[in-house]
Amino acid sequence: MLKNIKHFILFFLMTSFCFSQTEEIIPPDYIKSIYFNGGTTESQLPIIPLGQSLTLEFDALNGDEEDYYYEIKHYNFDWTPSILVESEYLEGFDEQRIRNYENSFNTLQTFSHYKLSIPNQYTRSIKLTGNYIITIYDDYDEVIFSRKFMVYEQQANVGVQIRRSRDVEQIDKKQSVDIAISSGQIQFVNPKETVKTVIIQNNNLKTAITNLKPQYILGNELSYRYNEKSSFFGGNEFLSFENKEIRAANYGVQYIRLDDLYQSYLYTNTSRADKEYTYNPDINGNFFITALNVDKPETEADYAWVHFALEYPKLEDGQTIHVYGNFNNYEIEDQTQLEYYEEEGVYSIAIQLKQGFYNYKYAIVNKDNTIDEHAIGGSFWQTENNYKVLVYYRELGARYDKIIGLGEKNAVGITN
Repeated sequence: MLKNIKHFILFFLMTSFCFSQTEEIIPPDYIKSIYFNGGTTESQLPIIPLGQSLTLEFDALNGDEEDYYYEIKHYNFDWTPSILVESEYLEGFDEQRIRNYENSFNTLQTFSHYKLSIPNQYTRSIKLTGNYIITIYDDYDEVIFSRKFMVYEQQANVGVQIRRSRDVEQIDKKQSVDIAISSGQIQFVNPKETVKTVIIQNNNLKTAITNLKPQYILGNELSYRYNEKSSFFGGNEFLSFENKEIRAANYGVQYIRLDDLYQSYLYTNTSRADKEYTYNPDINGNFFITALNVDKPETEADYAWVHFALEYPKLEDGQTIHVYGNFNNYEIEDQTQLEYYEEEGVYSIAIQLKQGFYNYKYAIVNKDNTIDEHAIGGSFWQTENNYKVLVYYRELGARYDKIIGLGEKNAVGITN
């Protein structure tokens, strides 16, 4: 009862006093390898069709075998809480304990692996499309972390075309996303107000372009062909490493050392901003948990301290360098900040990561907390990136924002 009262008060405060976007909550240090999946190989930002299953997995390294619970809330297009009650968007109920967990086996780092699947016997289905946040909390009703996900129903055709930027000043650095939306099921009414879009590059919701209005309306067809508003910096291909064989150097790993845990030292990276673009296949910031000669990587893959190193001039006071990717949900955290070593002229950090294949990049955080992803890696119009376009529609008098379509396109074969 106390738990429900606390959640009601929190939700009331959010809806009554702060109509700003709800942000995801960063997990504590002992929660690792959060893998959020909607039936594809991609993790961290599930965008699933209505009726498809959803899986959330994570490790707790504190060894306490704690109980964790989950809660699911529905949100508007702009990630403010919707006015829907739980029974409208969920069949069954949430606020249930995650019952599926196992302890690690034959690893130097002990941990408990938790796995939540939806639907399950308590939360039987998600009934409506739209934006959602799943929140994980413990026995003391303290929030551990949260993750966003989206549910859609394909009621519209969403055409996506990736082109070189039309902005002459950024033509060598940016990629532009053109969109064409049509529907045989929905008659768009006042689409400049009722239809909203979100363009996502490489599953990074933090850099998404939102709420573009259609430039051209021809009957029930909407067209978006902006010169600047729908353009992204192309960036560069992600850096990668693999340590599925934890006792020997693999791809991107220079050498291994064993202390209490294995220490994987990566090759020192350098700036690519002033170099020519070179295609290097990546998985667009994603990561996979994998280990050699094990049957269940989720409990038998071990953890290692992965040492990242970047040769780069010392920054001004107030600027910092961080390493991130889908493995930490593109978050800027204290534990991802590289430390500068004057004698070597190298920035370095060690992060505890589970065995697998990882994409990562370096970003500079400025004094005003703005993030520059391209000062170190560079930005090129040729870069292979993945783009997703979500289309939202709120009918006149409706109480929530539906997601009526998903379009996807890769920048391979980008045209002028």
